[in-house]
Amino acid sequence: MASIDTTPEKATVLAGPTRRDILSGAAGFMAAVAGLAVLAGSARGQELSRPNIVYIVADDLGFADVGFRGSDILTPNIDRLAAEGAILQNFYTQPLCTPTRAALMTGRYPLRYGLQVGVIPSGGSYGLAQDEFLLPQALKEVGYSTRMVGKWHLGHADRTYWPRQRGFDYFYGPLVGEIDHFKHEAHGVTDWYRDNELLVEPGYDTELLGADAVRQISEHDPANPLFLYLAFTAPHTPYQAPQAYLDRYPDIADENRRAYAAMISAMDDQIGNVIAALEAKGLRENTLIVFHSDNGGTRSKMFVGEGAVAGDLPPRNDPLREGKGTVYEGGTRVVALANWPGRIAPGEAAGFMHVVDVLPTLAALTGADLGRSKDLDGVDVWQALAAGQASPRQDMVYNVDPGMGAVRDGKWKLVWNALLPPKVELFDLEADPSETNDLSEANPERVTDLQARVVKLARSMAPPLFFEAALGATLSMPLVIAD
Repeated sequence: MASIDTTPEKATVLAGPTRRDILSGAAGFMAAVAGLAVLAGSARGQELSRPNIVYIVADDLGFADVGFRGSDILTPNIDRLAAEGAILQNFYTQPLCTPTRAALMTGRYPLRYGLQVGVIPSGGSYGLAQDEFLLPQALKEVGYSTRMVGKWHLGHADRTYWPRQRGFDYFYGPLVGEIDHFKHEAHGVTDWYRDNELLVEPGYDTELLGADAVRQISEHDPANPLFLYLAFTAPHTPYQAPQAYLDRYPDIADENRRAYAAMISAMDDQIGNVIAALEAKGLRENTLIVFHSDNGGTRSKMFVGEGAVAGDLPPRNDPLREGKGTVYEGGTRVVALANWPGRIAPGEAAGFMHVVDVLPTLAALTGADLGRSKDLDGVDVWQALAAGQASPRQDMVYNVDPGMGAVRDGKWKLVWNALLPPKVELFDLEADPSETNDLSEANPERVTDLQARVVKLARSMAPPLFFEAALGATLSMPLVIAD
């Protein structure tokens, strides 16, 4: 139970905004990296060269919305990575964007530092705790060039939260969670940066991010290993795409689904450009590429973001239950793959892992020192894989907050809504991955045991920062009296 531990050329540089100006308003990855273990027999005792790492995150991508899962959405470059690498069948994230990105950066569940509820809203003044030791800091200490291109969403109201202050040598993209994909604005305020400088520049954000990622690779000095974190804003709302991409889907009648599909294809094209840049630079053979979504596709308008969406929501998470914002499988089990030519054998990995496992796994792979990290929830799988042992992850926390908790122990998953009226559900995920058969009444002892774990976690969790910010905003609102 170790993992449930309760102890550009056309850009105009603008002056950075003041605070007032800031917006108001599993084991699958283990199996992938385990391809390295193939080398253990012949290279045991020899130090492997540290790989370049290109870590790509999509935003609100549906579990079923890629070609290799049978979708009508065209994703040939993602499909190629999957075919030539490992498809991570049971890779889990948090139910929402900010918590997932925090878990990736820290190797710790967001309940440890108050980011377990919601996302950081545009008007939020808080961020990822500054006493947390982050993945780019760890890699930078062992010689990696740490570059971030894309969406941050871990704090924007104070520069001390920004990527350049958290271990990245370079940053390009938006700080908040949702922007207009052409205007690069949220609530009418520009949110587009290079390093710490606000930019105004034309272009579709997915294409701009892809082009900048290619530039980082092309200009990289191969004397040092590269860590490139490429966090796309696609296919998050608003559903927008250039006409050329919309024209690829003339047979999709629904406007939202057509735009959503176009956004995914635009992202896929940029991923293809990144692969080509690695090949042209001679880096591809020693580059680990990881790709996954930050959470499941959006199936409830409660979780679309800060802007309203008319019509049906287009993401599909079949055959999983529900989607983004929920602790059901559709919200937390995501599209994922890992690819490293000659080091990762093609195939499917069926074991499960959580995004918190990425930091310790990459640290073991690169020789990074995590002595400055707080107690990790992630599992360091490298030695287990190299020795041919079974996956060490046997349990997992989906999330725990003041109103609910969801945990997994082996095949068993508990979903407990403690708010009135309370509801308890127990699922056997091996037999019922779609969570259609509640077994709680037939297994009261197992329910009691898993509930006790949730309560223990709740007693030690940090207060949710989202609630504190929401309460403060509500209490400070001006008086409104009807005429």
